[in-house]
Amino acid sequence: MSASEPSVLAIGAHPDDIELLCGGTMALYAQQGARLTFAIATNGEVGGPGDDPVPIAQRRFEEATAATRALGAELIWMGFQDEMLFNTREVRERFIDAYRQARPDVVFVHSQEDYHPDHRTAGQVAIDARIPAAVPLVRTRLAALDKIPHLFIMDTLGGVGPAPELLVDVTRTQQLKEELLAIHDSQVEWMRIAYGDDYIANARTQASLRAMGTGFAYAEGFRSLATYPSTGGPELLPAPWVAA
Repeated sequence: MSASEPSVLAIGAHPDDIELLCGGTMALYAQQGARLTFAIATNGEVGGPGDDPVPIAQRRFEEATAATRALGAELIWMGFQDEMLFNTREVRERFIDAYRQARPDVVFVHSQEDYHPDHRTAGQVAIDARIPAAVPLVRTRLAALDKIPHLFIMDTLGGVGPAPELLVDVTRTQQLKEELLAIHDSQVEWMRIAYGDDYIANARTQASLRAMGTGFAYAEGFRSLATYPSTGGPELLPAPWVAA
């Protein structure tokens, strides 16, 4: 990473996605003085037990607020309906304004091959919004970017899909990542109830598996967006990292 620390935008479909898929890397950026913005597309209001989505959404907003505050990040809460995120004009314009508000050098987004439709949609819209965010005649509430940011595609839950090309050593921030995940205690509870999963242990296992052969204890994986134009590369990641 260059001497001038970047502005970093991470875009997640649900309130805990960023911490799950790149929380260790975000913690490294935070420790190095980068400016962080977390943009969350949906309320997450169906991700919990009970028959009333309103308190679930409120609880998840409070958890997201606390987790971003713990990293010193800014939170952009888009408020779209959980499980019903689509690539519409309204959604795309809101994503463009997330770019324009954060004014990032580098952006982290969901994989288009992820298991969850909201993840896939959020990833595609984030990719689609990258260039228009820098086009002045694409008019939204906020002014256009001065430059097109570089974009990294996050790993998927369970590591399903294309293998990462780049692996960031998150050994020294893995514990902090787990503490951030624990802030999302509604999801610790919900994953246990709905799937019988240990939410935090699963994240630890994936980070351990991604680190195999690297000399790291824990790693998070990414791919660079390969489409035109090229506006950056692995040098924007926090060191140390290796090519997979």
